[in-house]
Amino acid sequence: MGTCLGSKSCFLDICKKLRNTIDFSQKIESPKVHVYTCLSSRLEELLNHTLVFNMEETLLKSSSWFPFFMLVAFEGGGLLRAFLLLVLYPLICVVGEEWKLNIMVFVCFVGVKRSALKTIGRTVLPKFFLEDVGYQGFEVLTRFRIRVGVSNFPRVMVEAFLQEYLGIGTIVGREIKVYRGYYLGLMERKKDVTKEITSLVCKEENVIVISGCEKTFKDQQLITNCKGFYLVRKVEKEKWNYLPRDKYPKPLIFHDGRLAFFPTPMASLAMLIWLPFGAILCITRIIIPIFLPFKISLPILAFLGTSGLTSKNCSQTILNSSTNQNRNSKGKIYVCNHKTLLDPIYISYACEVPLTALAYSISRFSQVLAPIKTVILTRDKEKDAKVMQKMLSKGSVVVCPEGTTCRERYLLRFSPLFAEMTDDIVPVALEVKVSMFYGTTASGIKALDPIFFLLNPYPYYYVAILENLPKSHTCGSGGMSNIDVANYVQAEIAKSLGYTCTVLTRKDKYMMLAGNTGD
Repeated sequence: MGTCLGSKSCFLDICKKLRNTIDFSQKIESPKVHVYTCLSSRLEELLNHTLVFNMEETLLKSSSWFPFFMLVAFEGGGLLRAFLLLVLYPLICVVGEEWKLNIMVFVCFVGVKRSALKTIGRTVLPKFFLEDVGYQGFEVLTRFRIRVGVSNFPRVMVEAFLQEYLGIGTIVGREIKVYRGYYLGLMERKKDVTKEITSLVCKEENVIVISGCEKTFKDQQLITNCKGFYLVRKVEKEKWNYLPRDKYPKPLIFHDGRLAFFPTPMASLAMLIWLPFGAILCITRIIIPIFLPFKISLPILAFLGTSGLTSKNCSQTILNSSTNQNRNSKGKIYVCNHKTLLDPIYISYACEVPLTALAYSISRFSQVLAPIKTVILTRDKEKDAKVMQKMLSKGSVVVCPEGTTCRERYLLRFSPLFAEMTDDIVPVALEVKVSMFYGTTASGIKALDPIFFLLNPYPYYYVAILENLPKSHTCGSGGMSNIDVANYVQAEIAKSLGYTCTVLTRKDKYMMLAGNTGD
């Protein structure tokens, strides 16, 4: 009798659970919930609606959050924090979504300055977010006039990207607790964000929600006040194309950070394994050109992976340079776009002549390690003109009139001082490719720039020495102004590389990336 009663009670419990499940599923299957592909046929009629979208689930192609947190860990906390995050990756894979997010946030944020994370969110992450945007999702987003961005990530990670590059006015994201300017690594409750979204939707009359998570639809008040939900499934996102660079809503000209690759778990593991070998290789690459002549060190460096050196018109340039120095003992000015601190060294290798580098800013450490003579300019026009004339009387020099580096395919405005020094001007076009680390920084330690560049497995330098500037396009023989000559040289280099000329300056770069003028 007891067994029967127990079985009956168990059966009733099962029926009750089943009934609750059926009722719940009926609530989810609301006529307002649609498949995302249906949205494209209704875009015209929905233009005046307000769009609420989840950034990670409906805009980015990648379904993994790990790479973005690895960027924060490495750039904000260093190598040890990045290593800890990678060690915890197996645990992150097996826990639930909320626990996964809490673990990554705690590891990446705890003990880090609030200002440092804001800088990373503004200067590092936008590049990787843009490169992960799905073209189809972006097209839908741009059709709505009023847009509200929702993110599972901490707000500090996505705010700059959504506001500055996508023009999203309202952003809903989770905040992280701060104590005396340092993050504690603890996020606010998810319920608080859900309430914020619901209250926001209730204020608007025509709201469309796009999400990739079906759990969003459990909020009955949210469903009641919306005109429709559109669900993006992973299968659809896999078919999306990446957003082409020419479709970016805002050109990506400046960005910072050391990592040059998208740090997936496997790529991050490969980086950590490579570092001990890369450190030995880096030291070897630094020592060889210091103690060995150019002609001997060049093939050895090529064997050690610093390959890809290509040059044009080198023999003619060297011949002209020698002839010119025999005539009036005055050297030429090699004018190049600025990619890394190693630009003058690679130009010297291309010409097989040790040139003098005229640099606006370089650390004492880099100056000591340089295998060629380096002279520092002060940004004082009169003083710099005297220094340049003095160095030209001793031989040929290399100058980077942009005054700072630019990673992307753009040229900054050229300072025209070099055009006043001589009519013997040789434009040089430079292209750099790295696979692991960037050899430049705006907010980091500049003395480490050459080291990070040489840490790459195969750092690639393309050097194109162009034709000497025609006498008709110089200040002395041609009668052109120094600004016109500088613009002409900039245009020739840009044409050779397929770059775009800009009027942006060094100050513009540092104001965006470091919040100062770079002085």
